[in-house]
Amino acid sequence: MFDTMTMTKTVGALCGTLLIYLLGAWVAELIYHSGDGHGDHAQAYVIEVESEDGEVEVVEEVDFPVVMASASAADGEGLWRNCRSCHALEAGVHGTGPALYGVVGREVAFYDDFNYSGALVEVADVWTPENLNGFLENPRSWAPGTAMGYNGMRSVEDRANLIAYLDSLDD
Repeated sequence: MFDTMTMTKTVGALCGTLLIYLLGAWVAELIYHSGDGHGDHAQAYVIEVESEDGEVEVVEEVDFPVVMASASAADGEGLWRNCRSCHALEAGVHGTGPALYGVVGREVAFYDDFNYSGALVEVADVWTPENLNGFLENPRSWAPGTAMGYNGMRSVEDRANLIAYLDSLDD
């Protein structure tokens, strides 16, 4: 069934395959594990951890009413682009979220024709600038169970500018 030439070709093919596999492994080792291979090189990314002596950096808390007093509605208009994909600025016109015209100072569940999540009603009654600030910072932690999928605005100045813009829209 097998003659000598067929066996020679089969063994040669297996040896060639093994050789290509070993060369590929050698090249991959050169690419992905540079250095001497003993781990004596500096890390490319180091995660900072709390030091053993207990020193903790204190983050200075910014007083929101002070920031809100110096907020710019013109700067807030540029931040509105994050909200307009789900909200509208016309009274009674809803998107995925409720209309935001006159939102500052109104009741949380203002529109009867919009299905608000119960989480918002449990947390606050009125959208004060302070409540809006907390909600815009992180909606899911401020009102656990809310249907709003936005991750939040990290900058307190940006939140104050957006709230000032929304407050400037109505009379």
